[in-house]
Amino acid sequence: MNLEIVSPEKTLFTGEVDSVSVPGTDGSFQMLNNHAPIISTLKEGKVKIIGNINIPNNTDIFTKISDRETHLNIISGVIEMKNNQVIILTD
Repeated sequence: MNLEIVSPEKTLFTGEVDSVSVPGTDGSFQMLNNHAPIISTLKEGKVKIIGNINIPNNTDIFTKISDRETHLNIISGVIEMKNNQVIILTD
């Protein structure tokens, strides 16, 4: 599935991933390929991205946990999943 993470200033990440876990305001949840359409608000926490992704070396907002896991700390946001396209709008 395709993931796009956008802040008010710029697009932080665009690429293919295996899964995304997010801190929803009603509880954390994970999205995999072919997940049902969903829109949710996000609270402060970690966005966990699983997959072989390339994060630019000059980006200090992402934390590489392992070869396949990367985290992004957020304060709040909104997420939409539809047709294997995930868009996260965050501060």
